[in-house]
Amino acid sequence: MSKQKDKNQVETTGHSWDGIEEYNNPLPRWWLWTFYLCIIWAIGYSIAYPAWPLAKEATAGLLGFSTRAQVADKIASFEEMNAAVDAELAAADVTEVVVGSDVHSYGVNAGAAVFRANCSQCHGSGAAGNKGYPNLLDNDWLWGGTVDEIAYTIQHGVRNETDDARYSEMPKFGADELLEDDQILQVVEYVLSISDQEHDAVLATEGAIVFEENCAACHAEDGTGDIYQGAPNLTDAIWLYGGAREDVQESVYNARYGVMPAWGLRLSEADVKAAALYVHNLGGGE
Repeated sequence: MSKQKDKNQVETTGHSWDGIEEYNNPLPRWWLWTFYLCIIWAIGYSIAYPAWPLAKEATAGLLGFSTRAQVADKIASFEEMNAAVDAELAAADVTEVVVGSDVHSYGVNAGAAVFRANCSQCHGSGAAGNKGYPNLLDNDWLWGGTVDEIAYTIQHGVRNETDDARYSEMPKFGADELLEDDQILQVVEYVLSISDQEHDAVLATEGAIVFEENCAACHAEDGTGDIYQGAPNLTDAIWLYGGAREDVQESVYNARYGVMPAWGLRLSEADVKAAALYVHNLGGGE
């Protein structure tokens, strides 16, 4: 007697693989139409808006939409809103900007943005610096820490190729054989002694003579430095390249030659002054 077909049993597609049959369960029509509509919408979107990447840029889209243009429009609107105070800051003598005034408040806030975008990569997000990059929060400034001196340093930079850059050059006393190896050891011990670090007293005594003859012209006879030459104070605990014996020896032997860009070539006059106000407002400087 043949088996009667169950009305609720799903039919198969007729395909069979190793005795395994495939049920014929088509997708719901509503799901298929939703899927087809999504495909149509995606095609339309890729035609209307930037979508397909090419060698140099993406397809522009028929509507000409651009997120970059939106950002540019937003920036332009804010620049228009701040145009008057920005022009006032650009024309102002940075030393005469009154703390708490609209120009000063604008400058400090604008300078924070300038600093984050251009300066934080070297000086750190909090301006505390790093080895080889000065801490802008303390009172130890190679080229002076008044707001106008800071503005000049930002404007022209340090040891770059522009004519007005801050410039000084420490001799390579070891690499250029200006001093004998034993003289370098002596002067290193002397520098450690005037900075109140552990040192060899005998070598330091001999190093005092070496220092007076070769280093005092820039670092001053007492080692307190000279901001007009960018010569650091060697008597405090603040060291740009490290104050350990090996760091000082490296500085004497091969010298240091840090470079800072002339930001005046990249930033507006107002941005330079804003950055100076922001840095000075951090609490360091003079």
